[in-house]
Amino acid sequence: MPRRRAFLLLSLANLFWAGNFVFSAVISEQVDPVSLTFWRWSLAALPLVAVAWIAERPDWRAAAREWRWHLVQSVFGLTGYALLLYAGIGMTGSVTASVISAINPATIALGAAVLLAERMSRSQGLGIVLAFAGVAVVLTGGNPVTAFSQGFGAGDLLVLGAVIAWTVYSIIARRLTTPPITATALQAVFATVTMLPVIAFTGLTVPSDLGGTLAVAYIVLLPSVAGYALWNAGSASLGPARSGVFLNLLPVFTVIIALLLGRPIDPAAIVGGVVVLVGVYLTVRSPRPTRVPIEPAAVDLGRDVPGQGDERADSAPTGPVPLPR
Repeated sequence: MPRRRAFLLLSLANLFWAGNFVFSAVISEQVDPVSLTFWRWSLAALPLVAVAWIAERPDWRAAAREWRWHLVQSVFGLTGYALLLYAGIGMTGSVTASVISAINPATIALGAAVLLAERMSRSQGLGIVLAFAGVAVVLTGGNPVTAFSQGFGAGDLLVLGAVIAWTVYSIIARRLTTPPITATALQAVFATVTMLPVIAFTGLTVPSDLGGTLAVAYIVLLPSVAGYALWNAGSASLGPARSGVFLNLLPVFTVIIALLLGRPIDPAAIVGGVVVLVGVYLTVRSPRPTRVPIEPAAVDLGRDVPGQGDERADSAPTGPVPLPR
């Protein structure tokens, strides 16, 4: 795939995911977080299965053998993450939520270093510190004294809970061999089934007007289905290391969409967001490898990693790139 086309696909995926933050905030007064989470994954499950079948031609029996991990993934990464995120967005706003969520690559790198004993470079360590500092600016509104005396906003804490849920999801994902879109499709089915008892208890709300219906349709079709297809196509071409940098576009696109819709923007979110972007870039950027001449017979042909595209020669291998849901 031409590089420009891969850049376009990855950018569009982040644009669609940014819309998820904005439109979920728009309809928060019409549809509660539980209902929105249920509508999202129940309506996206079948299209995701179709996309997985066309794009990945998976071995469904092999994927089914990992059903326990898919169930755990569904609880943390689809149901838990979406519930916490949508509840938080309704209280704190789409821009602030997207900036806090942008710290995910840094928290995943930190979690991998602590739990999986993965090595971390000095630039990655600095990036994690900067990313957390940027989120601190957002959480405190640029005034830490007032924040600590009056307490943090409940919406901000809910979004932080979503970040933690997604970090757990991403760490567990490294145990799976199921291709990414297929895994998401199976997990969407699990999310639908496991939420049925919750819906039976809480009830189900629906959009009250055409605008709300279109917002739900957007969340189902573009962030949940098209976003994954575009991301995996672009990532397969560039590799996860370079693709990860494009996640920095998420809060940028969220701000642009919010401005176009006339949503309020907190200046502290802009300042903190810039710091977070710098920190995340340092965390996910791929260092230039040292080229060492080797004999042809000693070349390591490597192994294929299920669900990931081949890395280019000048890109250091990394783990799976976290996808904002």
